Amino acid sequence: MEGSSPGSGLELQQDSAAFRTPPHNFEAEMALLGALLANNRAFDRVADFLQPDHFADARHGRIFDAIRKLIEIGQVADPITLKNLFESDGSLDEIGGTDYLARLAASVVTIINTQDYGRTIFDRHLRRALIEIGTDIVNEAYSIDLDLDALAQIEMAEQNLYNLATSGDTRRDFQTFTTALGTAIERAEAAFKQDGHISGIATGLSDLDKLLGGLQPSELLIIAARPSMGKTALGTNIAFNAARAYREEQGDDGKPVRKDGAVVALFNLEMSAEELATRILAEQSGVSSHRIRRGDVSGDDFTRFVQVAQELNYLPLYIDDSPELNSAALRSRCRRLHRQHGLSLIIIDYVQLLRPVPGQRPENRVQELSEITRSLKALAKELKVPVVAMAQLSRKVEEREDKRPQLADLRESGSIEQDADVVMFIYRDEYYLQRQEPQKNTEEWTTWSKKMDPAYKKADIIVAKQRHGPIGSVKVHYEAEFTRFSDLAQSSYDEGR
Repeated sequence: MEGSSPGSGLELQQDSAAFRTPPHNFEAEMALLGALLANNRAFDRVADFLQPDHFADARHGRIFDAIRKLIEIGQVADPITLKNLFESDGSLDEIGGTDYLARLAASVVTIINTQDYGRTIFDRHLRRALIEIGTDIVNEAYSIDLDLDALAQIEMAEQNLYNLATSGDTRRDFQTFTTALGTAIERAEAAFKQDGHISGIATGLSDLDKLLGGLQPSELLIIAARPSMGKTALGTNIAFNAARAYREEQGDDGKPVRKDGAVVALFNLEMSAEELATRILAEQSGVSSHRIRRGDVSGDDFTRFVQVAQELNYLPLYIDDSPELNSAALRSRCRRLHRQHGLSLIIIDYVQLLRPVPGQRPENRVQELSEITRSLKALAKELKVPVVAMAQLSRKVEEREDKRPQLADLRESGSIEQDADVVMFIYRDEYYLQRQEPQKNTEEWTTWSKKMDPAYKKADIIVAKQRHGPIGSVKVHYEAEFTRFSDLAQSSYDEGR
């Protein structure tokens, strides 16, 4: 049995570990403050990432904050103006007095290294924050909280690490217009070479692709509708069409590069993976999902099922049907799929069912949803993939005579409309007309039938907002029994702005 006697090396090692000093660099902090006092213009080199709480010495953080305030109001920041500022609020002695300000001013080595000092200070801040997060992880793991299970703790830890990683990234900087222009030209060239001349991922609906240019990377797209309008069907159709069209080629570095279609992550918080698979099976086999569920199928139907299953077996489509999913877990799973399989499209059904990050307590539903949609937009930018999220419309639509959706009909619409790059609505006149059918062989029924004919098996996809393109409406074919959206035989594309 192994142990440790008093005075052993193991005990000394444990003692030294217990008294380890958190990472810091007081010399870099003093050198930075000295450089700023010597030349206030050097502040611009650190202003975009360095904050007062990044300093290990609280006095240095307060002095840095005072320097920032003076510079921002157009005054000179030097030992004299700082002395007057700290004297006015009675805190001069707390920061070391006039002598310490003079000592800082004298500690300047060179202003050329100002940014390097700032990065050193920021690096030590990140290390201290990592230690704090690690300590919290250990303490949370030891405490048994029935409201926060182990998986929720992992998700909360991942969220804290993500927040830390994205706060004040000192490696990001301006890019030249030439670089941005080159990227834009590459996208235009890709659109020119692709079938349909679209730069993004095709939805499988030609007229919608023309209006959107496909699903663009880094964009958050919202598809909103009332229940039974087909938003789940449209999301599933887009996922399937993109996965079926997936094609990759070997890049110059030997790694696979997506050329068409997408590797798709489909999150459905209402339906199981089996139900979604049944929908796709019904759509592709031509056997209604209602018949499949009842078992009302023939031997020929099963033959088609087998053929379709063989064709669909290798689709790069990944389904997550977790009902209690939160935005942190969703982001973690998407990062993992992106790393392992090159994820290129995310579809979520639907956004109001997503839960907030564990440990957070938003004040109200609007704030909660705002944080969720903001995180989805951040995810789209981080992974450089389109994120398509379904959303539920409020009942206000049903109260109007004209039931075509508007932006104001989005539940908690402020945050969704603000964060989304594209907002689309699904509207089916057929849905409402079916519920108004009068008695047959009457004058009212004849009038109703004339209205019903042009609406039968048709739907409108209304692009009500598009940040980088026109708005407009697209008519598509919709078969409810197969939950399938498809192009009309004749193109119907109405662009507006």
